[in-house]
Amino acid sequence: GNMVEWCLPQDIDLEGVEFKSMASGSHKIQSDFIYFRKGLCFGLACFANMPVESELERGARMKSVGILSPSYTLLYRYMHFLENQVRHQLEMPGHYSHLEAFYDDKKGVLPDSKGTPNSQQPVHWLPSIHRYMYPEMKITHPAGCMSQFIKFFGEQILVLWKFALLRKRILIFSPPPVGVVCYRVYCCCCLANVSLPGLGGTVPESKPFFYVNVADIEMLETEVSYVACTTEKIFEQKRDLYDVYVDNQNVKTHHEHLQPLLKINSADKEKYRRLNDQRQMLMYSQEVGEDCSSCEEDLFILFFMEQNNRIFQTLMEVSASQDKTLTADHARGMGLDPQGDRSFLMDLLEVYGIDVMLVIDNPCCT
Repeated sequence: GNMVEWCLPQDIDLEGVEFKSMASGSHKIQSDFIYFRKGLCFGLACFANMPVESELERGARMKSVGILSPSYTLLYRYMHFLENQVRHQLEMPGHYSHLEAFYDDKKGVLPDSKGTPNSQQPVHWLPSIHRYMYPEMKITHPAGCMSQFIKFFGEQILVLWKFALLRKRILIFSPPPVGVVCYRVYCCCCLANVSLPGLGGTVPESKPFFYVNVADIEMLETEVSYVACTTEKIFEQKRDLYDVYVDNQNVKTHHEHLQPLLKINSADKEKYRRLNDQRQMLMYSQEVGEDCSSCEEDLFILFFMEQNNRIFQTLMEVSASQDKTLTADHARGMGLDPQGDRSFLMDLLEVYGIDVMLVIDNPCCT
């Protein structure tokens, strides 16, 4: 099995981290990186696999070198260092001086095990999100992470968007390598950003758990909302652990009342067309040199944030009105399909505790 060979500080609780930092099935690939969650901290580890002529090591030496931080948003800065160090550890096992120097240079005070009120909220989820803060807030990734996400899922991102906004438990399955799948977890969480003040203090935080494995089952049993990925097929059978299961581009749910949300409706197609139009315009303006400051990640995050803000702004205005009635015109104004999004709207009102009466005409009478 996996074992922790070395760590600093030596008194930190790392139970289970040896399985989080090396994805199940990694022995089949040469290298990978992996984001994961450990208690209140987030981790990034780089994995490498090197053939060796050793019977004791059964012909292969595999190691991961990782770091833990209270926020995942800056971990990417150390990706290159970790990639170099895991190579170094494979070629010269037991030499930790570079890692010791790195720790002495970077160490900070971690929140205690109980956690301070804000320690559970990474910077990314603060409601006062502002586009000019993005460079410091990215998980940052190979160029084009968001466009890969859009190309990979296509119109299905609108299905994922609804489930993310409803704070469902979303589990993404993929065989290794898992690094790119960790980015899908991040992109999925970006779909649910809302920047309106005073919304949903009681709504569960949308938590990126990144990579999870069977050792995390007990922890996942207690979670009401998360987005995670796994390389372990056994999870598909454990339906009590998730609401939505994503296998490659196939998004499915075993909950009957959520089944209508899997259908792409006319409003979804229109949103997807608008998103692609905006991406094309951005690419064109970059080509002709007019705009080098905007990036696709900004566009993607802002597109969904503005969409989410429009929905909640309308819902809050209707709930503050005298008759509290939400009509088909309201739904269209929010960019939703009055018929196709009816069950989505019903769930949204319930999850966010918004006191509104839904009056949308019967389809046979429209």
